[in-house]
Amino acid sequence: MQLIDIGVNLTHPSFAPEREALLARAFQAGVEQLVVTGTSLDDSEAALGLCQALDDQQRLFCTAGVHPHEASQWNSASAAVLRGLLAEPRVRAVGECGLDFNRDFSPRPQQEKAFEEQLAVASELHRPVFIHERDASERLLAILKDFRDRLPAAVVHCFTGERRTLYRYLDLDLHIGITGWICDERRGTPLQELVREIPRGRLMLESDAPYLLPRSLRPKPKHGRNEPAFLPEVLRCVALHRGEDEADVAAHTSACARAFFGLPRRAE
Repeated sequence: MQLIDIGVNLTHPSFAPEREALLARAFQAGVEQLVVTGTSLDDSEAALGLCQALDDQQRLFCTAGVHPHEASQWNSASAAVLRGLLAEPRVRAVGECGLDFNRDFSPRPQQEKAFEEQLAVASELHRPVFIHERDASERLLAILKDFRDRLPAAVVHCFTGERRTLYRYLDLDLHIGITGWICDERRGTPLQELVREIPRGRLMLESDAPYLLPRSLRPKPKHGRNEPAFLPEVLRCVALHRGEDEADVAAHTSACARAFFGLPRRAE
């Protein structure tokens, strides 16, 4: 079974001492390709640099964008910088961008402005979008609807929402990213029931490492940090709650991710 991790925060400082070893463990675990998440323009530059430095086998790709937590950094020059990043072959999507009305680390008007302008760049360059949303689905949908016809695709990363929200995302022809949240017996139960309702061709898997260590993982790492090598546990839980074979889920989610991000098939 070969998996594609569509969201790993490889630039996170906790990974700095052992990024090569971490990637080796991921490849050994069957994670064939990874998409490194960019969360600010500087972080997106760093993500691109890691892809170029650590991979010569078409395994690592990245996104470029400004997370809603960093939206206050978005300014008149940001769109041009983003366009420059998107000209790089390793950069496959705009994001992580969106709205977060849960923590409000950036003022909501600035979040909305940064999101709208990133969607405009994605529309102009015909790039897919990697979306973050927390407690903001109504406003996010309202903004996204104006751009959706001009976007090739968009994925709501780390989906944890309710049934109504899922249906509205699917009605807008969005993709859905599932993380280790589904492995959590405390707060993941609603998602365990909903995951079977995500159509094939719209479902992708992600670690969101170093966050969201699957609670069902055994044995648990002593450091308590998630990493892409644990993505097979997310696969196991998704397959269990969809009533599908693990190999089948691995195949259709990886095919979906490859099509969404335009990832090449690797020569074995």
